[in-house]
Amino acid sequence: MPNQVSRRIYDFLKDLPPFSFVKEEGALLQVAGRVEVQYQPIGSIIFRPGEPPRERFFLVKEGAVELFAVNEGEERLIERFGEGEVFGIRPLLAEDEYLFLARSAEETLLYAINTEGFRELLPNYPELSSYLATLMAGSTRSALQVKARQAPALIEKENLGGPDLLDLQTIHRAREPISCQASDRIITAAKLMSEHNIGSIIIVDKKERPVGIITDRDLRQKVATGIKSNQELVVEIMQSPVICIPPSITVADVQIEMMRHKINHVVQTEDGTDKTPLTGVISKHDLLVKQGNNPAILIREIARSQSATELRVLRERAERLLSLYLSREVSIAFITTVMTQINDEIIRKCIKLSLARMQADGRGNPPALFDWLALGSQGRGEQLLRTDQDNALIFEDVPEARYPAVKDYFLQLSSYATEFLNDVGFAYCPGDMMASNPNWCLSVSKWQSQFSHWMHVNTPESMLHTSIFFDFRGVWGDGSLPAKLTAHIFSNLEKPSQRFLSSLALAALDNPSPLTFFRNFVVERSGEHKDQFDLKARAMRPLTDAARVLMLEARQGSVNNTFRRYELMAKLEPQNAELYQAAAEAYEVLIRLRATMGLRRNDSGRYLKPSELSRMQRLLLRNSFGPVKETQSLLETRFQLNFLR
Repeated sequence: MPNQVSRRIYDFLKDLPPFSFVKEEGALLQVAGRVEVQYQPIGSIIFRPGEPPRERFFLVKEGAVELFAVNEGEERLIERFGEGEVFGIRPLLAEDEYLFLARSAEETLLYAINTEGFRELLPNYPELSSYLATLMAGSTRSALQVKARQAPALIEKENLGGPDLLDLQTIHRAREPISCQASDRIITAAKLMSEHNIGSIIIVDKKERPVGIITDRDLRQKVATGIKSNQELVVEIMQSPVICIPPSITVADVQIEMMRHKINHVVQTEDGTDKTPLTGVISKHDLLVKQGNNPAILIREIARSQSATELRVLRERAERLLSLYLSREVSIAFITTVMTQINDEIIRKCIKLSLARMQADGRGNPPALFDWLALGSQGRGEQLLRTDQDNALIFEDVPEARYPAVKDYFLQLSSYATEFLNDVGFAYCPGDMMASNPNWCLSVSKWQSQFSHWMHVNTPESMLHTSIFFDFRGVWGDGSLPAKLTAHIFSNLEKPSQRFLSSLALAALDNPSPLTFFRNFVVERSGEHKDQFDLKARAMRPLTDAARVLMLEARQGSVNNTFRRYELMAKLEPQNAELYQAAAEAYEVLIRLRATMGLRRNDSGRYLKPSELSRMQRLLLRNSFGPVKETQSLLETRFQLNFLR
């Protein structure tokens, strides 16, 4: 029978990852029986960089521990661990030295978990192994680069890399490249591709550095059609420049590069640039072979779908992929990139279906250039779940006499598109913030006038619209029309704009503190969501609102995503970098929590009962409130909001 101390330790461990993955009570009790309880006064060093690993890792029972990167005697805070968090897992999974300095930030009580006995559990609990592998891979952004380098060797060593974790593996060796010289003829390149049964060939210079690529598609479109002769030089049909990657890169990073540049091949070189010799090539097909559950497959199937019913099924598959990523603690940066690409492709497909419907109605092709604008969370690239729609349409300026007919065409097109999106599962916006509303289907000049009005008329309605429409992002079109809108906003900011920015900053302070005096969550007192915590209004919105006004003040219009906005602000304002990084990390925690709860309950995840959160989730949520408060304090000081209250 276990003693009372072991039983108390077991009761503390059983609900916390990674221990919660050990389902057999007896096995976890054995682990608890070997735990050493350590008291660490404030400032105690737990381990130092360069020290060999010990046969233990640590869990914070009470207090806090900070992790520092040490460079030439200077310490830089990397991470802070609070109650219920695990750190120092390197001796459990790797044999190399500690990377960081660990020091107690408060009087701290630690559980030192003996790795002997715990390591033997890994083969019996795949979820436990996967969780530890992804923890090493870097779900925490502040240590991402160091941890990501550790993950691949770990996965190979422990044989943990099933198909669910392939996104985190490193491609150490790409497929051997087949290349030809820029002075070769097209027929030579085609023969090489045929001999080696490959779909692409890399064009290199005399020093074997990549200068271009030819694919099967190039041969079909440019040679087989007679546009170019097969006797011409390869430089006449090659695509250039090529996208290069370093020798060691994760599958997830390769996917992001391919999606970002809309390409099917990346080239591996000695240093990841086109200035060094070619070493390999990776195609989208290579990734699909490597992992069956690839978002690229979903995007391809979305592009080929023919109805909203098919799109709905594919979006449900995407949510299963989302659930998998969340359960494996994959980084939110990767998850939001993937889900945004999927959502964007669905939107584009719905517009294509709507254009076909307009043709069937006898309305013909669009009478003017247009762009579909994603707003709100999708405009920020943060929409993980199928929430309601927020969108608009912008079309090029046309002569006044043509305006009514042109607008009528686009209103009908928007009505069809929003209908298709609703059928896919993106519900109609209750506030009618959609392109099918005549107010939100406008020409460039009329949109510019609308934004000028919002910026110069300080009313609650203007502030509401600003919070939605200022996070616009073009999804359909060449981007030229949204760019004109962005330029107009910044030109307005060149005029006396402190009043507008101060109003935005004041709006970011409108949301009350998420905690009561006794550090309980502030919940709704009445209505449909009585006794529930409003995650969006009390935690997420203050951070999105603050990031928006900071970016406007900095005249930065290229980044919409909230945590990437804070990362950019950290570079622009080094003196506030620590706060902005903390805000970025807090927002990632909140996005992950909302998506997790929404998938569990099949809703938006906005409202949650504190009682339904695990101990770890409550801790992470509470810790995220610190950056919320500090960011609001920064706005209050910068924009002198005490004088406006």
